[in-house]
Amino acid sequence: MKQVVASVIAKGEPITGLVRPHGRSIRFSQTIRLKCPEIAREAQPGQFVMVCCDDECVLPRPFSIHRVNDQGDVSLYFAVLEDGKGTDWLSQRQVGDAVALFGPLGNGFSIRQNSQKLLLVAGGMGIAPLYFLAEETLKKGCSVTLLYGTAVRNWYVESLLTSGIKLIIATEDGSVGYHGMITDLLPDYIDWADQIFACGPMAMYRDMAQKKRELKLQGKSVQVSLEIVMACGRGVCYGCTIKTRQGMKKVCQDGPVFDLDDILWDELNQS
Repeated sequence: MKQVVASVIAKGEPITGLVRPHGRSIRFSQTIRLKCPEIAREAQPGQFVMVCCDDECVLPRPFSIHRVNDQGDVSLYFAVLEDGKGTDWLSQRQVGDAVALFGPLGNGFSIRQNSQKLLLVAGGMGIAPLYFLAEETLKKGCSVTLLYGTAVRNWYVESLLTSGIKLIIATEDGSVGYHGMITDLLPDYIDWADQIFACGPMAMYRDMAQKKRELKLQGKSVQVSLEIVMACGRGVCYGCTIKTRQGMKKVCQDGPVFDLDDILWDELNQS
């Protein structure tokens, strides 16, 4: 774990029109690229960083690592929520501004040595850590299929995809791709996959856990990345503790990636 002051070297245009069916509304989503080679060298897919925002934010904010390149840059892709002080502050940084952060933190995705066909399931902003996973595994010669579900069309995600990633889209409003939930499409791809990785809202995870048989997930290991409110990011405060079949676990330190079957979903109150 490194604590650094990074420089903003690029930022994307705000992506508006996104819808969040549950919880606080999304004002827009944003990408930002930071020069921090100390973190980039160590980062693994599924890990995150804690960003120290303005003085009004007493605690740092967690952000999934979205992309890393060979030049030592780390990209973040995040939603700027209604009344989200930390995300609003970060979205307003300009090229040349300094941003203090520390990481990489947590345990990321675990890929078996013999896995060649990876199925990624992203819901909404869950694309952020999964794209890093897709890029890294493509470098190793893996085949990647990405199922991406969102309420409305997200042009940014479509522009991201490189050749080598098979993208299947589902939208709740039917604006592009399959009209419905992305979990509806899971049964068509489960048999193909050597491993399954998911990142999305709690509702998506609960649906996967409760409908394992009809989604053909029985006997399958599914790694999921949890988005939980964190205070310290280093396992000191116990603020992100959840109940699992192995006992109490800290999302920031033991996760954020867990096996779908390990989490006691009825005991998890995050929306």
